[in-house]
Amino acid sequence: MIIKKIFNNNAIVAKDSDNHEFVVMGCGIAFKKSTGEKVDEKLIEKTFILKQKDASEKFKLLLEDVPSEYVSLCYDIIEYAKNILGGKLNDYIYVTLTDHIYNVFKMLDEGLKSVNPLIWEIKKFYPKEFQVGLKALEFIEEEFGKKLSEDEAGNIALHLINAQVNSSYNKVGNIAEHTKKIQDILSIVTYTYGIVLDEKSISYERFVTHLRFFFQRPHKKEIVEAEEDYLLRKVKIKYKKAYECMLKIEKYLDTELSDEEKLYLTVHIQRVTQR
Repeated sequence: MIIKKIFNNNAIVAKDSDNHEFVVMGCGIAFKKSTGEKVDEKLIEKTFILKQKDASEKFKLLLEDVPSEYVSLCYDIIEYAKNILGGKLNDYIYVTLTDHIYNVFKMLDEGLKSVNPLIWEIKKFYPKEFQVGLKALEFIEEEFGKKLSEDEAGNIALHLINAQVNSSYNKVGNIAEHTKKIQDILSIVTYTYGIVLDEKSISYERFVTHLRFFFQRPHKKEIVEAEEDYLLRKVKIKYKKAYECMLKIEKYLDTELSDEEKLYLTVHIQRVTQR
């Protein structure tokens, strides 16, 4: 394996005898080395094999600006996520997650904190990804000594959700179909209430995200918890118009929604239609 490019003492681009390129990391792997020299393979700690050419090129560009400790940290988070989630992740996760976490720390240095308005949906509908996000916070605290909030665990979870290439939502046909259905549902709400929804509001963003998650996740009949049954009955009375609007959506979808889903949709409709 030969050194093709040096980013810093700990990160290089190397190529093998078949001319395949890899990003390789290891403590001091490029120390006092030059391009064209042989890689000391005993120093290799992490190897990035990105099969998607565009992702690979963007990752190399990222390494020009991002310190190697952030890249190494994200590698560990992604490897952990792969084991827990049991599926393939799109190569772009190495670019997007590394860039995100690096920018989180830059924001912290400037006294800014990132807030995730979708944390409730992520916790509820993507518990595995959220748990990985929480574990990532432990990695971050161990590496940098800084404790980040649950909002950041949610942000990391979102990156993992988007990177799951085996997700049916990532298929082009489904994306188009689901997008149309979401738009139709928003139209039902608009016409029922005779108002224009505020697309810049957090309530709108949460409603749309909830609908996206609705179409992504599998649906099955579940035993209704007594508390949820009680809440639905209360919501049905308190938010009568929102509940009736939800029934129109259920009819449009031509499927029997669970009581849990009826509850969430009704509450979202109530929130998104309030001025």
